[in-house]
Amino acid sequence: MRERMREAGVRFMTVAPHQGEHRVAARVAVSVAVPLLVLWSIGRLDLSVYASFGAFASLYGRLDGYRDRILMQLAAGAVQVTAMVLGTTLSVIDAPDAVRVVVVAALAAGVTLIAHAYRWHPPGALFAVFAAGACATLPASGRTLAEGAVVGAGGAAFAVAVTVLIALFRRGLPGASATKPDARRSVAAEMAVTVGVGSVLAGIVGLALVGTHWYWAMVAAVAALGGASTTARIVRGAQRLIGTCVGILLAAALLMLPLPPLAVLAVAIALQVCAELFVGRNYGLAMVFITPLALLMIELAVPVDPGPLLRDRLLDTLLGVAVGTAVAVVSATVRRRRAGA
Repeated sequence: MRERMREAGVRFMTVAPHQGEHRVAARVAVSVAVPLLVLWSIGRLDLSVYASFGAFASLYGRLDGYRDRILMQLAAGAVQVTAMVLGTTLSVIDAPDAVRVVVVAALAAGVTLIAHAYRWHPPGALFAVFAAGACATLPASGRTLAEGAVVGAGGAAFAVAVTVLIALFRRGLPGASATKPDARRSVAAEMAVTVGVGSVLAGIVGLALVGTHWYWAMVAAVAALGGASTTARIVRGAQRLIGTCVGILLAAALLMLPLPPLAVLAVAIALQVCAELFVGRNYGLAMVFITPLALLMIELAVPVDPGPLLRDRLLDTLLGVAVGTAVAVVSATVRRRRAGA
């Protein structure tokens, strides 16, 4: 036990060396910035959250060859658009909050199965849960559904186009091999069940104890369940919680500033770059930048009082990490008992 605690402490504090993350950060910055600037130029920043969720396709495949990366980004982009459409539909039909939680949790399980079976990087369903949950809680109409789908698909398509252009420029596209499914389907299925259970429990707890932004609890639980081992999951949950606490302080300072929309976009893009520089090296440090980025995205789409927004983010993260960590420990215990049976 003491050795595991020591290992967890070392993992929590370790910052891996820089390994070309600046190239990924630059690609992501372009993929996110251009759609947002287009929306700003036409006065439709209310759709910025949909463009951002679509542009998240650019985050996938950073360790893969160009062909695999492009295929992965196409698939991830399709999943992101599906998640946005699903979440927005729940908002349009004014589904009960409990139904929204269950639907987003089912999505989390399904995307986890796909991501692990096809070895996506980053693995898991975090971005899909974020997209579906956020869209499910934003006010929407039939027109919003159509516009959001178009903008989200456009953001994803542009992100993939950026990768294709880089591949052609570097002449790296022909040499890569197509991604093959992972043969360990049982592992993917087990992860899907674990994430589905953890996310639905976190959503229910967040809905009951906090309210409006229950999906943040689900995102936190999915993040905490994203590690390859129980120790890694506990560390990841702790990093998300501590990083969020620090990030909320930065977010509070930014939200207090009377920034014009273009300045908010510039800050958001800078935060995205900083997040990409650290997300693969120390998740806690990345959360310092991801937290204000997520809050600025919501603020751009639907301006609200920052006080309750900051409070909900902190409480939902605490609840989600607690639930996710508990589910991770119980899941590990069940696996050990099965192995010993």
